[in-house]
Amino acid sequence: METKEEIKYFIYARKSSESEDRQVQSIDAQLDKTKILAEELGLIITKKPFIESKSAKTPNTRPVFEEMLEKIESGEANGILCWKINRLSRNPIDSGKIQWMLQQGTIKSIRTVEREYRPEDNALILSVESGTSNQFILDLSRDTKRGLDKKLEKGWLPNMAPLGYMNDKTKEQGLRDILPDPERFDLIRKMWELMLSGTYSVSEILKIANDDWGLRTRKFKKRGGKEISKSGLYRIFNNPFYYGQIIRKDGRQFQGSHIPMVSFDEFQRVQQLLGNKLKSKPRRHHFAFTGFIRCEECGCLITAEEKPPKWVKCENRYKAYVYYHCTKKKKGMICNQNKFLREEEIEKQIDQLLSEYTILPEFKDWALDILKESNEKEITERSKITENLQKAVNNSQKQLDNLTQMRIRELVTDDEYLKQKKILKHELEQNRSKIRETDERADNWLELTENIFNFATYARTRFSEGDWRTKKEILMSLGHNPTIKDGILSFQACEWLEPIRKAYPAIEKDYLALELNKKPLTKAKTEALTSVICKWGG
Repeated sequence: METKEEIKYFIYARKSSESEDRQVQSIDAQLDKTKILAEELGLIITKKPFIESKSAKTPNTRPVFEEMLEKIESGEANGILCWKINRLSRNPIDSGKIQWMLQQGTIKSIRTVEREYRPEDNALILSVESGTSNQFILDLSRDTKRGLDKKLEKGWLPNMAPLGYMNDKTKEQGLRDILPDPERFDLIRKMWELMLSGTYSVSEILKIANDDWGLRTRKFKKRGGKEISKSGLYRIFNNPFYYGQIIRKDGRQFQGSHIPMVSFDEFQRVQQLLGNKLKSKPRRHHFAFTGFIRCEECGCLITAEEKPPKWVKCENRYKAYVYYHCTKKKKGMICNQNKFLREEEIEKQIDQLLSEYTILPEFKDWALDILKESNEKEITERSKITENLQKAVNNSQKQLDNLTQMRIRELVTDDEYLKQKKILKHELEQNRSKIRETDERADNWLELTENIFNFATYARTRFSEGDWRTKKEILMSLGHNPTIKDGILSFQACEWLEPIRKAYPAIEKDYLALELNKKPLTKAKTEALTSVICKWGG
């Protein structure tokens, strides 16, 4: 039997960016461990290490690995030293090559940190360990695909959000929703509006976005923070994600749960302007409540169909009826929701829900008067906050300038300079960020609150008088995750409407009891009205 000294080893280290290798030690760590092992055992190492960053799940895709085996077959070495056996292969073809070369004696030894494999060993040992690595890849692929499909069925894109959106970093990876990017969402929407106007070319919009608006891609550790390219802008205008659809490469379509940036009609209009073929046939009917309501039992989308018109005697006309029902498209799941729900019944339920959040116009006016008074106080408080923050910014900048002067005069060392500079820059950026947040809060909060009270005052009327698009917008504004079960529509109401639903009815009752339209205003009534307004203000 050959001695250890007669075996010449090649060191092989591999790491890929794919999920199965994310927890694997770095190339440098692998090399350190193998070199320490070689030194401890007195192994003969030939040439420089063979290093590559490639996945091993597919055969014949690793040129460095293939080169190493060729050199072993030519006799330059007869051993392999690596961190673990799964660094050599994760697929049965490459595993078979290694096992065959070992059994034939072309490879005299495969050394890992854990053990040694030799030609005279039981071949089953290496087969089992290689098979375990291969099975890991198969299981991982199935689990990953299952996880992606589950996320898609819930309406979430399973990869990085397009420009204008961002992945919710507050949740674990794989569970992250997609939210509008506060820095870019409105700007990307403006790009769509410029395109929809029909008076701007793609090149002109690109120049406006990059030069006039200073729009840049999202910054990550190793990429981003750059101007949008022309091809990138075309990708935005061709991406169905922006109107709420997720379309995979295999043709599968999913209704997104994210907030659409444009409507379907706007998207189609842009495709026409770009000279593209329409992504789907124009829809024959527009249904108010399809595309976002799901079956509570199985999670599938609710669809609608229009039945042939019937003669309605009491109305003396033909009338077409629209019925909503579950699509029942989830494989392997039996859905017992067989009830067909008339559109009029859904509208009746929505009207009832809206009645719980509807206020009288007088209450809206009182609310806005109170808010305007609060806004004046907010302006005073904000001015003081901004003034203090600006002083802090000026102070940090002055300290930073003094520190630079001290370094120039060599009064502080490099280490002290860099340490203090980092602290001061952090303080500077924090205070500047607080100033921006304060300004944005002042600009937005009153407008947003006015919109809330306008919605609560007029949404019910607009719903009863509006077209299908208005009805859809109002229902989507009313709450989240609408579902239907046994003919009953339910949803999670928006948080900003809940205080109105809980507190308003009792206050309205007190107000109506005053009967201001019937009887003259007395001192007692005035005091009672003031009390009502104070309660509402609270």
